[in-house]
Amino acid sequence: MSVEEHHRHGHKSLKVGVLTASDSRSAETDESGRLIRDLLTAAGHRGILHAMTGGGQEVADKTAALDKELEGFGELFRYLSYQQIGSAAFLSRALAGVAAGKIVVTLPGSPDACRLAMEKLLIPELGHMAHLLKL
Repeated sequence: MSVEEHHRHGHKSLKVGVLTASDSRSAETDESGRLIRDLLTAAGHRGILHAMTGGGQEVADKTAALDKELEGFGELFRYLSYQQIGSAAFLSRALAGVAAGKIVVTLPGSPDACRLAMEKLLIPELGHMAHLLKL
């Protein structure tokens, strides 16, 4: 099946949530969370929940909570990020996977990094990912 056929079968509108885990940001200063929410809305997704929690570093270290990691996401994100920011890209712990039947993605807090991930990777593939997971 071609990439175009995969995308044709993908969900066009998903119910999604954006969770910002940060000790240094508030709902008022969470530029990246707002950006992600706005990009998802513009792409036709709905019911977008946006919430804040503390402890960003601790949450980012809990990759064991995933049932299945999609290793290619982190690898590709770091490659694309490298093209923009150079060698600091390898420090990113961006990842995607599945937990309890839901797509879970962690991104760096930078608005530029979030835009990169959303526009180049996630928005083009979210519908197909949901279709494969039967969400």
